[in-house]
Amino acid sequence: MRGIPGVLTLLFLLVSACAGAPPTNGDPRILAMGDSLMAAHAISGRSIADMAGKELGTKVADRSVLGARMNYALPVSGAMGMSIPKQFRDDADLDWVIVNGGGNDLWFGCGCSACDRKMGKMISEDGKSGTIPGLVNRLRKSGAKVLYVGYLRSPGAGSPIESCRDEGDELDRRLTRLAELDEGIFFLPLSDLVPYGDRSYHGIDMIHPSLKASAEIGAMVADVIRNESVK
Repeated sequence: MRGIPGVLTLLFLLVSACAGAPPTNGDPRILAMGDSLMAAHAISGRSIADMAGKELGTKVADRSVLGARMNYALPVSGAMGMSIPKQFRDDADLDWVIVNGGGNDLWFGCGCSACDRKMGKMISEDGKSGTIPGLVNRLRKSGAKVLYVGYLRSPGAGSPIESCRDEGDELDRRLTRLAELDEGIFFLPLSDLVPYGDRSYHGIDMIHPSLKASAEIGAMVADVIRNESVK
């Protein structure tokens, strides 16, 4: 871990480790976890979790970490949040868990090229096996409902993740199948959120969500939770 990227990763790990617990005053107890889609803008208090909490009028605890993966082998940094499954504590008492992940496994692990093995290890074609279903089932066993958030797509304007579109679509298909297996699992795709040629939904790196995207996704997350909570 060297240079500015290493420092930023360490900072996100420390922020994640210090994240507050979900509220216990009768408000919904909500946890967000995942990678930089969730972690973006956390320092300024405008992450997806922050914006969802603002919409819902409650605190959303956030343990997401920049660069985190679903399958992560290193034990120490994994325990600090670089492993998404390890961001969850089994003794947590929650109503909802908002989670995302898998993009870093595909982008860093295989460059979004010939990723069948990586994809299959995370989630099978039928959505029933792999790291992601294993984590989601674990979250459900805690009593929480699970909202899995998909990824933004490139607007086709100079994004380093342009080549990941097909893998993103396949991941969405498998996550849709996973959500169909349990009425307490919900999938929120973001594949249609970004209009073609519109750079305003991405940060300057054309990978991470902009403040605009963070706010819109947070509102979408809040809508799912609000609508399901009144049923």
